[in-house]
Amino acid sequence: MTSTHFSRRHLMAAMAGSALLAALPSRALAQQQLPPLIKLVVGYSAGGPVDGAARLLAPALSQELGTQVIVDNRPGASGSVGGDAVAKAVPDGALLFFGASPTITINPNIQRRMPFDPMKDLTPIAPLVDYTNVLVVNQDLPVHSVAELLAYAKARPGKVFYGSAGIGASNHLSGALLEKMTGVQLTHVPYKGSAPALADVMGGTVTMMFDIIATSRPFIQSGKIRALAVTSRQRNRMLPEVPTMIESGVAGYDVGGWFGLYGPARMDAALVARLNAAAHKALAREDVAHRLREQGYEVWSGGAELLAAKGQADRRLWATAAQGIEAE
Repeated sequence: MTSTHFSRRHLMAAMAGSALLAALPSRALAQQQLPPLIKLVVGYSAGGPVDGAARLLAPALSQELGTQVIVDNRPGASGSVGGDAVAKAVPDGALLFFGASPTITINPNIQRRMPFDPMKDLTPIAPLVDYTNVLVVNQDLPVHSVAELLAYAKARPGKVFYGSAGIGASNHLSGALLEKMTGVQLTHVPYKGSAPALADVMGGTVTMMFDIIATSRPFIQSGKIRALAVTSRQRNRMLPEVPTMIESGVAGYDVGGWFGLYGPARMDAALVARLNAAAHKALAREDVAHRLREQGYEVWSGGAELLAAKGQADRRLWATAAQGIEAE
């Protein structure tokens, strides 16, 4: 389920949380003590998509909070190293986690010795952005729809190869989920990142992959790969002509990724409220929203309750896809 189109019940809960925030005296929020320096921990290396979004948001957060916010890269174990550092930090706001959804929802299902539990050891603060993937295939493959792809795969069990950014990556589990929901037998080919996987889809080494729309779109438009479907419940504005997986006959296939702001467990409620308000204002800036959209993201703002509920729902979803998969 994508965050933009989350259930009405959870949306109402988020709105109630926002109303509660608005009801807090502005003086109480203003007086909530902040550290002179806030480190926004990113669990991936500098230069990647998670890091890029964090570095775009950090200056706007600095201005809204009136204190310096810098990005602190702590890569490793698909974001778990960075998340663990925040989980073990003092809950004073000095160390926050720019959490990517795979760390929160996929890692607990595939990492045998994950050093922390995202649901117990982190405090959800604010949803930030979400994004949708697109199913792309090699241009020379004789299929032009998801139905044709599934028929092609069923006639060749195990001989249709799909690439991913690595074992346990969201685009790996997107393929695994497709197998479980349709009964096709595909063969997974893990890469060290999505870029080389996409290059091999274009080259014909692998048949297909799920990729972030922003990175695949130029190659779709130039005819180097073919888009069959987007993974969100509704069509995406960047590829309006491409149907959804649900429209294509895969009932209930509604998955995507997102980033959220987290702190250590047991953070003070007033501090959470102030950080949430600052994140909401930062995301509402037209320059920030525009640059995020250019990177393929959609602004996803709301209460901490929305982020918590989305994390729990997606963790259950990926548990189904992750059966029998363990991170190396």
